[in-house]
Amino acid sequence: MKIAGFPTSSDIYLEVEGKKVAVVQSYSARTRRDSTAVEAFGEREPVATIPGARSHVIELTRLYATDEAIQDGINFHDLEDFSLVICKPDRKIIYAGCQWSDIAETGALGAMVVEKITIVAARRLEVAAG
Repeated sequence: MKIAGFPTSSDIYLEVEGKKVAVVQSYSARTRRDSTAVEAFGEREPVATIPGARSHVIELTRLYATDEAIQDGINFHDLEDFSLVICKPDRKIIYAGCQWSDIAETGALGAMVVEKITIVAARRLEVAAG
């Protein structure tokens, strides 16, 4: 039974072409947007700012490959264009068009575990639960 408001590792996972390939113990997400100041002749301060492109960087901790993904021979280093799905009580947050930028592995014999992976997402979507 899930407790509302507290995601479990099955609520945070990587998906490739609609198939869950790994569950994630925890994450830390950062979205950044660069802005450009618009200056006008004779003004001491900018008269406006123009929003720029957003970038989404997410650090995932303790990824476990699903049994099916292990049987399919998953290799985290080969993952491209995948999604991170985070299920919350009222909505899903989906980071899509993901590529990894850093992978740190530790593990035990027979366990497909990645300790930390940093990913960059092309877009962030929020979808109502239901």
